[in-house]
Amino acid sequence: MTTQHPSIDKRLPWSVGRWTNPPISAVTNEGGALIVTAAEFSDAWRTTYYGFTHDSEHALLAAFPVGAAIEVTFTAELPEQFDQAGIFVSIDHERWIKSGLERSDGRLQLGAVVTRGHSDWSVAPVDDWAGHRVTIRISRTRDALIIRAGLAGQSKQFVRVTPLDPECPTQAGPYLCSPTRKGLSVRFHSWDLTPADNALH
Repeated sequence: MTTQHPSIDKRLPWSVGRWTNPPISAVTNEGGALIVTAAEFSDAWRTTYYGFTHDSEHALLAAFPVGAAIEVTFTAELPEQFDQAGIFVSIDHERWIKSGLERSDGRLQLGAVVTRGHSDWSVAPVDDWAGHRVTIRISRTRDALIIRAGLAGQSKQFVRVTPLDPECPTQAGPYLCSPTRKGLSVRFHSWDLTPADNALH
């Protein structure tokens, strides 16, 4: 049984979040979308394989309670190597999760990075999502995060389940990174807080 909160089930205004690292720009258009331009070399990674630690991601974070799910919808326009966007979940500098889309090895990939001192990474190709609105959903239920994703308005596929201590204060929200170039802009359409999924399957 998940813990329910009276404040769950609402659209979050962009103004409720705070950036981990301010982007080059973040502008709300007439339709309410937030258009964010990333700094060159922005990234989130700790040590594994590459040997470096980067904590320069642009993540717009707000409280993420047990019993809630965060949903972020954005347009999947990520044309260059390692362009990425999705949801970032922050516990502290050494423990965090990012999940969403990333351009890697010439393909658009759906994946997740789970970091507990060191980062791991898993991906699966979703080339047919390019140019479309995509929704990433992360539920926080009991001692786990459940990650799902899909084209906006369609059913979501399971991506990953990973443990998270229910006692850990946690924040989450939309993020983007541009590890290799200038000029990446991502259009975020919505940021929602809803009740968490009650089941994994």
